[in-house]
Amino acid sequence: MSQVFKALSDPTRRRVLQLLRKGPMTAGDIADKFDVSKPTMSAHFAVLKDADLVHAEKAGKSVVYHLKLTVLEEALLGFVDSFGSGASAPDREIAG
Repeated sequence: MSQVFKALSDPTRRRVLQLLRKGPMTAGDIADKFDVSKPTMSAHFAVLKDADLVHAEKAGKSVVYHLKLTVLEEALLGFVDSFGSGASAPDREIAG
């Protein structure tokens, strides 16, 4: 889980994940959204892949990235669970 939080700690990588929520994108299309070098973006992609937050597939000369939302959901649920569930509020009746 520490790799997931390392990946999420960087605003550029969080933005990449936000872009991928809309659907798969090529590495070039993603990189065009940022004012950083291609090697820097490659490093960000590598961190996201190592954390298993994205899946990359080769499509001709391009690499297409897909968001792996279930991995992100599991990591966030694990994070929430680490704080314990706590006491839930009792059910209340609504007076009419």
